[in-house]
Amino acid sequence: MQPCELVLTRFIDHAAKWHPDREIVTATQDSTFRTGYAELQVRAGRLSSALTSLGVDHGDRVATLLWNNQAHMECLYACLGLGAVYHTLNPRLTVDQMARMVDLADDRIIAVEQDQLDVALALRQRCASVAHIILFDEGRAGPLDERADHDGVRRHSALLAAHPAPAPRRDLDEHSPAGLCFTSGTTSDPKGVMYTHRSNYLHTLTILQPDILGLSRRDCVLAVVPMFHANGWGLPFAAPAVGAKLVLPGRWTSGAALARLIREEAVTIAFGVPTVWLALLDHLDDAGGDLPALERIVLGGAAVSQALVDRLERRLGVVVQTSWGMTELSPLGTMTPPCDPDRAATQVGRPSIGVDLCLFDENGQPLAAQRGHEGRLKAKGPSVIDRYFGEDEPAVDGEGWFDTGDLAVLDDEGRLTITGRAKDLIKSGGEWINPVQIEQVVGTMAGIDLAAVVGKPDATWGERPVLVIKECDAGAVTDAAILQALAQTVPKWWLPADIVRLEQFPYASTGKIDKHRLRALLAA
Repeated sequence: MQPCELVLTRFIDHAAKWHPDREIVTATQDSTFRTGYAELQVRAGRLSSALTSLGVDHGDRVATLLWNNQAHMECLYACLGLGAVYHTLNPRLTVDQMARMVDLADDRIIAVEQDQLDVALALRQRCASVAHIILFDEGRAGPLDERADHDGVRRHSALLAAHPAPAPRRDLDEHSPAGLCFTSGTTSDPKGVMYTHRSNYLHTLTILQPDILGLSRRDCVLAVVPMFHANGWGLPFAAPAVGAKLVLPGRWTSGAALARLIREEAVTIAFGVPTVWLALLDHLDDAGGDLPALERIVLGGAAVSQALVDRLERRLGVVVQTSWGMTELSPLGTMTPPCDPDRAATQVGRPSIGVDLCLFDENGQPLAAQRGHEGRLKAKGPSVIDRYFGEDEPAVDGEGWFDTGDLAVLDDEGRLTITGRAKDLIKSGGEWINPVQIEQVVGTMAGIDLAAVVGKPDATWGERPVLVIKECDAGAVTDAAILQALAQTVPKWWLPADIVRLEQFPYASTGKIDKHRLRALLAA
């Protein structure tokens, strides 16, 4: 057989040759602009040439402080063509948080949009490794920031004009590093995960399977999940791999903006965290209208209630696929198939080829019976982390198992249910309370959009659970009804000490409910 390195540039090369005019659409505040895969390949090659002129070499890191748009796709593939490493920064983090990541990554360049230029300048001032800032200035309205071409800020359009020919492709080893993403830091300080060409290539083949995403050329894919969230769940590679149309919303992710995009671009499958789709539903309920082309919504990144799944499927006429994963898994762990008659929101699907799962007890031993018993969930596979970036100690045990930190149950059909995070358990009177079990009961109740349980210090019991909810309409459900539903399912001493209603939940930088801020809010 012919030798063939599994490198990520093969996806854009394939798309450019066989699907040259299939579109990548980027939303702006009030319009869209678009290109084809062939043009994207050429532009990425020219940007590779520009990066080389700025001193970027094999293995160097280039930070991207960009939203989901064509610029981000160009920058990603420009780095990959050189053998450089793209490092996706989260624009929702603070400068202090980003500076720690840039220092650890030793980033040479920051690619940035105008609304993030102040942040990039602050990072360059604080981080000695940053030599240049590239300002993406195309496809935008209004005057350009006056600091362009000054203070080491290079305009992307000028760089491309100075480099009309794509850079020659480097011969790469498939095991060479490709991308760096940091965990969201919801349970500890963010840690870096360095993906290789091979790991992301294999992950792409995994998610394209029929029982996972089953993407094809006929699909129009809306990637609301940001690229800094574990490579946008792999969509920047999966869409060109099959020639699917790719729609990128930029930073315009309100319910109204997404409804317009889905309708105008005839989106067939959309990806995002649950809170995004709540906003879409609320907009459609207020403004009216349907989304006739939309067939599927893939939910991930946070627990989802059955009530939200039912509301999405009933209002939009779509199939909802729930999933479980994490940055350390590239990120897919499990997913519900598109047509699973027994699926439930509490279940997050089965593992696909390339991901192996095992449940362990509190002593680190595999459970003798893997089905029907709760255990600590561990994973292994070619797209699962071996060690965190910059750390010498492995992140896996002697058998190669990575501890996800989740508690879980596998049913007789191999479907996974996440029953809690080990670090989120509430210890009350010396006994453990699992917030997820309470959230799952409340999340099935009509009238409740979101539910979260956190521990609150208690002088007698150490901690007591507090339930925080967001209702569809104020007064939609009473405390008594909630407590009655819980009393039929969980032990009496698990019942919340208080029920708090919020109009808006605090969210972490990746769109998950921020339980740290919830605890602080309740303590105030």
